[in-house]
Amino acid sequence: MISDDLRSDSLRTEKPRRDKARDDQKPADNTPGDGLLHRDVRLLGDMLGRVLNDLAGAPAFELVEQIRRLSLERRGGSAQAEEELAAKIAAIDGASARVVARAFSIFFDLTNIAEDRQRVRVLRSREQQRDPAPLSESLGAAIAQLKAENYSAEMVQHALDALAIELVFTAHPSEAKRRSIRAKLRRMRHVLQEYDRSDLLPRERRALDLSLLGELTAMWQTEFLRPQRPTVLEEVERGLSIMPRLWDVVPQVYQAMRRALAEHYPQHAFRVPIFLRFGSWMGGDRDGNPHVTASVTAQTLCRLRNAAIEHHLATAKRMYDYLTVSTAITPAAAALSHRIAAAVERWPDLEQELAGVAPREILRRWVKVMEWRLERSRAVGAIEPVRPGNYQDAEEFTADVEALAEQFTAGGGRLGRDNEAQRWLDLAMAFGLHLTRLDIRQDSRRYLEVIAELLRAAGVENDFAALDERQRAEVLQRSMGAPLTVPLDSLSPLAQDTLELYRVLHRALAQFGADCLGTNVISLTQSDGDVLSVLWLWRWAQADARRRNEPAAASELRISPLFEKIGDLERAPQTLAAILASPVYAEHLARQGNRQIIMVGYSDSTKDGGYLAACWGLFLAQSGLHRVASEHGVRVTFFHGRGGSLGRGGGPAARGILSLPGEALDGTLRLTEQGEVLAERYDDVQIAYRHLEQVTWATLVGSTVHRCDPEPAWMDLIEGLANRSLAAYRELVDQPGFMEYFVATTPIEEIEDLPIGSRPSRRRGERTLGDLRAIPWVFSWTQNRCIIPAWYGLGAALGDLQSRDPLAWQIVKQMYRGWPFFQATIDNAALALVKADMYVAGRYADLIESDEVRRACWSRVSAEYDRTRQAVLDLVGGEDLLVSAPWLQRSIEARNPYVDPLNLIQIEFIRRRRTKPLEELEPLEAAKLRTLLRLTVQGIAAGMRTTG
Repeated sequence: MISDDLRSDSLRTEKPRRDKARDDQKPADNTPGDGLLHRDVRLLGDMLGRVLNDLAGAPAFELVEQIRRLSLERRGGSAQAEEELAAKIAAIDGASARVVARAFSIFFDLTNIAEDRQRVRVLRSREQQRDPAPLSESLGAAIAQLKAENYSAEMVQHALDALAIELVFTAHPSEAKRRSIRAKLRRMRHVLQEYDRSDLLPRERRALDLSLLGELTAMWQTEFLRPQRPTVLEEVERGLSIMPRLWDVVPQVYQAMRRALAEHYPQHAFRVPIFLRFGSWMGGDRDGNPHVTASVTAQTLCRLRNAAIEHHLATAKRMYDYLTVSTAITPAAAALSHRIAAAVERWPDLEQELAGVAPREILRRWVKVMEWRLERSRAVGAIEPVRPGNYQDAEEFTADVEALAEQFTAGGGRLGRDNEAQRWLDLAMAFGLHLTRLDIRQDSRRYLEVIAELLRAAGVENDFAALDERQRAEVLQRSMGAPLTVPLDSLSPLAQDTLELYRVLHRALAQFGADCLGTNVISLTQSDGDVLSVLWLWRWAQADARRRNEPAAASELRISPLFEKIGDLERAPQTLAAILASPVYAEHLARQGNRQIIMVGYSDSTKDGGYLAACWGLFLAQSGLHRVASEHGVRVTFFHGRGGSLGRGGGPAARGILSLPGEALDGTLRLTEQGEVLAERYDDVQIAYRHLEQVTWATLVGSTVHRCDPEPAWMDLIEGLANRSLAAYRELVDQPGFMEYFVATTPIEEIEDLPIGSRPSRRRGERTLGDLRAIPWVFSWTQNRCIIPAWYGLGAALGDLQSRDPLAWQIVKQMYRGWPFFQATIDNAALALVKADMYVAGRYADLIESDEVRRACWSRVSAEYDRTRQAVLDLVGGEDLLVSAPWLQRSIEARNPYVDPLNLIQIEFIRRRRTKPLEELEPLEAAKLRTLLRLTVQGIAAGMRTTG
């Protein structure tokens, strides 16, 4: 089927299409050619053709082939093919369109897993060729670089002790693929791996063929989209579905670090701390999501704890089978014997548990003790006191695993620390008894509503919201911790649920320990009062617990302001100064070692100010925030709210880390992993390992090895460029009729209707640019192939400078060559420009009925695209935008003919839906039309490998 043309198409020479660090993009002389990739794509395409022909029929198969052929010819420059393709799409009926959309969507899914498999081949081949030298951007390369920079072992240990990376999984509604479909693709990915075996027998090959065909047949017969939106707890389960791969991968990362240290500093015994862990927003992100209640958060915390315990129990059972060590052969592990005896004395029920284990098998007996305690640590119901014998917190459990690892290593001779007990210790350190630390997030405006209501009801302040920022801060500090003598049932549902949430958080910290929670993020932070409001609620929860005679939390609640809009980023240093000047907050922070987590948002800043202004605003804000924190004796961990798409801070993760201001990277880093990125990065074990390795490499190297600081002239230049870019962007989005244009020329209504996330698309239900979430905003511009969030305004800024100041333009070229931040900014924009397609975008522009609005908006967009493309070309040099990755440019060009038909079908059926609204159609007809449009959204996302 579709694979036939791949034999002669440029896809034949493409490498894996995923955005990733430069090392994986550079060709190597002896890396695997594309023959195996070609084999896989051809095999999968042929099988899809068989399934299509068998299940949909020969006419459907022929229709798909005709559309594919015409699209290829149109891309080749045939005007006749363009006319024929347009006529065929205009005449297509709904049932046929659904078949075409399903066929192309599945083909992209299959092509994606084939490319992922090729990426793994290339990575493995490069590592084999370079051995014993480390692969670039690996942990071995990081330690080798420190050694080359004359870092002593003590200096390396200091760098390791400062290293703390946390990847935070979020439930943003941009993963358009069902979990069941992802599972099928994972199984097919495994089959492709098996095909590479050199000793594959004919009968094994036939079995693999049947397995693939069966998966494809079932996939064709499966609904691609969920029938309804997932609940929040279902989103939690979706997040947990990636954990089996992480459970395999994380110990490999720690092992690679230990081996690199041993190789380059063989005489030194390093202490490898917890440098990699994970967080989650699923079940804790209340911002704009009324379905995330206090009860849901409590259930989430219990589910995360029980999931961690289930994983540890499975590991314990494997360890029990593995640790057959007997004191009859190996001297008794005296320390463990004493620990076991003490445990039995403290909890007599353990004696029966150990009765079936041979007395000389001390390690096995200790594993049984841990199993028993893990079982008793399960969360029951809501967050309630657990049974005697439970682990109070992750540290207590980790200490027990460490005792096992030490005893096993002591008798292991040359095994050193690369053993199963050490692997379990790595897992205990990284995942604890919670798997992921749960973050809480809420809009600052909601906190203002709640605090105003509570203070009014308590007779403290009648109109808190009307006060200025200074007055609010004074009221909050004066009333903090005071008893709240109001009938709680008289409060609004929002206020009641907010108070209950803080009770839940206090109980969680008291019952589960400090590491069950990450941080409390305050969206749209604008003043110190926003942070003090959260501290006020936390102090209320502490006082409420004392009143109820409940156990006290052993740790404080971490609180993180989130700065995201352009104006908020500009004022962020002053806002932080006011926060840190508050005596009550300074005392709160001191109890946490004076470490402040500050989140910066890449999504809303881009939506608010356009691409270049957002990039520069984020860079400046981090520098300013770091300076203010240092003046107050506070260390900062920056929490980067990046999305998967280029318009939301996406792009290669390692490149993004290295482009941060040098002073803002002190070895600590938090980074969101959003939407479809979870599947892209964690559905394959080897790709997951490479991603975690590159993130760790970039953070360690970026925080230790000195990078060139930007020159003052560069700072002045980019300030002017950012201001000009901001003005051009705001001229577009503030233009009368722009929101009408956006709604009419993108599939925003279809995206808002997609049942792919529990959260609404708008914070307050209003269709304004301010209240529209950044994800559907970027998702929509990606679907119509404009992708303006990732480049618009850049051409106006660069083009103006180039034409009026040739000397300054030469300096801009120096900036691109010598400044990682500016280079990453331009390279990501170049990738977005290549992915964009103004012909397709122009067809979407024709959907708006108002000729006046269309001319006003489309003329700006198309002209700015031309300006930006030319300016970036002039800056990077050469004839292609992706001059450093020509294979990537070829890959995108190869995909375009297969994405185009999905765009054209989407445009045609949006037009038909608007001619006769869904509510006027028969229910079955409306459902079919809705399904078709959703299919096109999913297919385009798969073809472009990005959503929002």
